[in-house]
Amino acid sequence: MSAQDSAQCADAQVSGDIRIFGVVEESIVDGPGIRYSIFVQGCSHGCPGCHNPESHSPKGGELRSIESVLGGIRSNKLIAGVTLSGGEPFEQPHACAVLAQQLKADGYNIWIFTGYLYEDLMKMSQANPDIACLLNNIDVLVDGPFVEELKSLELDWRGSSNQRVIDLAKTRDVGAIVEWKQPEMVFEKPANW
Repeated sequence: MSAQDSAQCADAQVSGDIRIFGVVEESIVDGPGIRYSIFVQGCSHGCPGCHNPESHSPKGGELRSIESVLGGIRSNKLIAGVTLSGGEPFEQPHACAVLAQQLKADGYNIWIFTGYLYEDLMKMSQANPDIACLLNNIDVLVDGPFVEELKSLELDWRGSSNQRVIDLAKTRDVGAIVEWKQPEMVFEKPANW
């Protein structure tokens, strides 16, 4: 599936379950703005120093219906963005693709944090249409494993300096990695003042 293919790629019917480590209903640290953050369960990367090591076992966490997760997000009118983290979202590609597709159709901005590199995900997407669908329905991908020796609290939206914050729309448009840049905030005096 190419980047030009429609974002409508997973089963149109919202059904199935997703295994979740936890959620933060109003996060300000997992991307810009007030976001609903979903931490999926299961991660084979096992990065030393991971901030969610309890999320690694694929058998832990809680099995929830995708519909109930969507309901929780949609019920909060303050949320404009959703972040999938982990665990590893790409280790539950079908559930995450269905979720992302529905959220994108609703107009949410979607970020994913992954231990995989974008280039590897693109290769994986050739054999797995759910990975292709997931990539086509997200706005920003923070990629690469967490490397404890490269950890810095001064980095925006990432834990270690090897990780990239990728603008996927621009990356698809130009065919090369384009790093995401925080939009400038412009404050103007309202016309009625």
